[in-house]
Amino acid sequence: MDKISSKERERLSVLKVAVIGAGSWGTALAHVAAENNNNTYLWVRRRELAEEIIKTGENRPYLPGADISPKINVSTDIKQVVTDADIVIMAVPSQAIRSMARQIRSFVKEDAIITSASKGIEINSLKRMSQVLAEELDNRKSHNIVALSGPSHAEEVIRNLPTAIVAASPGQEAAEKVQDVLINNNFRVYTNTDIIGVELGGALKNVIAICSGISDGLGFGDNTRAALMTRGIVEITRLGVKLGASPETFSGLSGIGDLIVTCSSNLSRNRRAGIDIGRGKTVEEVMQSTNMVIEGINTTRAAFMLSQKHKIEMPITEQAYRVLFKGKDPLLAVNSLMSREGKHEHEDIISQRFFVY
Repeated sequence: MDKISSKERERLSVLKVAVIGAGSWGTALAHVAAENNNNTYLWVRRRELAEEIIKTGENRPYLPGADISPKINVSTDIKQVVTDADIVIMAVPSQAIRSMARQIRSFVKEDAIITSASKGIEINSLKRMSQVLAEELDNRKSHNIVALSGPSHAEEVIRNLPTAIVAASPGQEAAEKVQDVLINNNFRVYTNTDIIGVELGGALKNVIAICSGISDGLGFGDNTRAALMTRGIVEITRLGVKLGASPETFSGLSGIGDLIVTCSSNLSRNRRAGIDIGRGKTVEEVMQSTNMVIEGINTTRAAFMLSQKHKIEMPITEQAYRVLFKGKDPLLAVNSLMSREGKHEHEDIISQRFFVY
């Protein structure tokens, strides 16, 4: 992996980075941090997986065939991994963030930067991951919480293919520290202070990705996918702005960038799940067919509940909810969307300069 300047690497080498969760994304982030000469620890829940990673240098269940940096300290001891860490990266499924935060809070030092790499919304509370982390880590100051998002398949990151993501935090300094730890010539990290928009873009695009997959599974074409993506970013922006996000964020990497890759790539587990559903499989069958979490399923429920709570029109999300949780036939859902009354494309003004269309 190409490095940034040796002077910068020397400065960063004193930092301890703890990555919680050895799925595909957590492993890829640990690989990047370790290859950047940070003192990197990866917490693995299952001892047999930890031993296999140490022995083979691979994480075969999640990233088969990919070589993992030998510089990573692999451990099942959560205390060892988190204690004295300067940056803690949470890379567990979104619905497990709260319980993991409770496990680590007695070991996290006061000034550690807590980073969420999970793209989801908590079902019970309808809160973003940064909000959950702030609650569980003794109301830690928000300027020390960062969210990572953007178009970033772990399978490509681990192979050092050029990738760009966003580190977002209300505190610019915290975002820049995470940027410094991860950035190199193959992995570009931008910063953003709109953590609301970055988190919502990363979570909600998975809903549209499932719909894109359903469309492909039904045998529809590029026109349909393009319509879903374009109208999908409209819905994401509508809800995001209502919840306090900046509309500009959704035209960036964590918005349209992540939407494009997730709706189009065969590496997208949400799109693949949608394809199977479009071909007739049930949600239960799809979930049982993989060892990875399909975040978009839970996020669809959360997004629909948020749209109802805040009275935001999100027709694609509503139909996705009815297909996934109410058993509606996907073809009928498409008909419900296509038979809606005609509207002006730029109907809802959300600011003096930006439109939801």
